[in-house]
Amino acid sequence: MSIGDALAGARREAGLTITQVSQRTCIRETIVRGIERGDYSACGGDFYARGHIRSIARAVGLDPEELVREYDATQASQQPITAADVFQPFTPVKLKERRRANWSVVLLIGLVAVLGIAGYKFVGGRNSPAKPAASTSPDHPQKTPKPTTAPVVHNTPPTHVRLTLIATAGAETWYEFTTSTGQTFQGYIGGTYPDRVTKTEKDSMTLQLGNPGGATLYLNGKKQTLITTQPETLLCNRNTCTQTT
Repeated sequence: MSIGDALAGARREAGLTITQVSQRTCIRETIVRGIERGDYSACGGDFYARGHIRSIARAVGLDPEELVREYDATQASQQPITAADVFQPFTPVKLKERRRANWSVVLLIGLVAVLGIAGYKFVGGRNSPAKPAASTSPDHPQKTPKPTTAPVVHNTPPTHVRLTLIATAGAETWYEFTTSTGQTFQGYIGGTYPDRVTKTEKDSMTLQLGNPGGATLYLNGKKQTLITTQPETLLCNRNTCTQTT
C-alpha cells in the first residue's frame, strides 16, 4: 500500500475530511489531496514533504516515522540535498537609492532659521513688558516644588518560554514547535501566510525552521541569532535558545 493510500484510508477510518485534516495541520488542502494521490510536487522538496507526511500521519493516527522511511525509499531524491536545493531563491527587494543631501543648501537653510529665531527673540524682548517680581510677603509665601522621583523598575526573571517568529519581507518559512509534552504545531509564515506566530510554554520548547534566514526569532521579547544557510533545530528554555543536532 502506498503512502497516499495509507493516509487516505486512515483519514476515512477516523471520520475526517481533507478540510478537517488541513485545519488540524495548517497544510493547504491541495497539498493534502496531492499527497493522498502520490503527488508531492506542491510540497516544495523532500524536506517539506517529510514534514507534511509527519503532520498528516499524526492527525489521522498513523506512525509518521514508518511512512517517512517509505517515502525516503520510494520518493526521495537520490542525490544529497544541499541548501541551494531546499530553498528557492526569493526575488530581492529593490530599495530606492537615497540621494545624497546637498549640505550647502542644508547649512544655508539652518543659518537663515537661526538668524530668524534670534531676531524674533530680540524684537520680542524689547517690546514685551517686564514681569513683576515674585511676591515674597508672608501673605503669599513662595511654594517650593516637590522633587519628583522616577518609578523603580524591578527586573524579574521570566516565568515562561514565549517564542515569537516574524517573517522577513519577501520570504516564506516553514516552522514546527514541539512542547515539552510532545505536542507539535507547524505551518508557514510569510508570503500568502500570516507574517508571524507566537507560542508559549511553561519550561522549554523545541523549534524547527526550514528557512531560518527568512524569519526573525524572539525569546521573551529578546532577539535571537539564527543560522541563515540551512535548516535549524533550536531548544529554547526561559533564558536562551541553543542549536541542537
